[in-house]
Amino acid sequence: MNSKIGVFDSGVGGLSVAQAIEKALPKVEVLFVNDAEHVPYGDKSMDLVYSYVAPILKKLEKEKCDVIVIACNTVSTNLIEKLRQTIKVPLIGMEPMVKSASEQTQTGIVAVCATPATLASARYHWLKDTYANTIAVVEPDCSSWSRMIEADAVDHAFIEQQINDLCEQKVDIIVLGCTHYHWIEDDIRRIAEGRALVLQPEQSVIRKIVRTLEEIKI
Repeated sequence: MNSKIGVFDSGVGGLSVAQAIEKALPKVEVLFVNDAEHVPYGDKSMDLVYSYVAPILKKLEKEKCDVIVIACNTVSTNLIEKLRQTIKVPLIGMEPMVKSASEQTQTGIVAVCATPATLASARYHWLKDTYANTIAVVEPDCSSWSRMIEADAVDHAFIEQQINDLCEQKVDIIVLGCTHYHWIEDDIRRIAEGRALVLQPEQSVIRKIVRTLEEIKI
């Protein structure tokens, strides 16, 4: 499979996505770029975020990427349709796995860990209204997580307290709705072990990449 995949994120979070793609699709060239200057995006206006993102994706397009993965839930849930009007190669977004969580929960209570901008987006509310209208969705305050992870200064005791609080509320599915959080996924799984399943969309995105490349016959 001779193709080039662009992977974009606001910060280091998307690097885990790029690495997962490289591992699953070793013949694919993966070009990872991020916007370390302006990270995090979750507390910024979407007009401002668009002004950062559009030129970066245009550059990936000029680099002859066949597909671009937007490894940022904030951008995917708020701006991907607008970006598709400007970028002429297929864009694959990442968004909270609300549907999968609703299908797998046994307690009827799931948690979505995401940025304030993702939680406020119309797309996220559509996902909840469509797939989670018969279950309870808990949205813990994760507003400090991206900054901690980007600075390599994670407060592990704070994260443990938050995950324990979710489990005490009978949450049995924890959705990671920001790629930054993939870097503490192992910690979250350890804390929630035996009590809650942790979901994140890397494998789903890889399957979408394969389907998209087949559709455009790369």
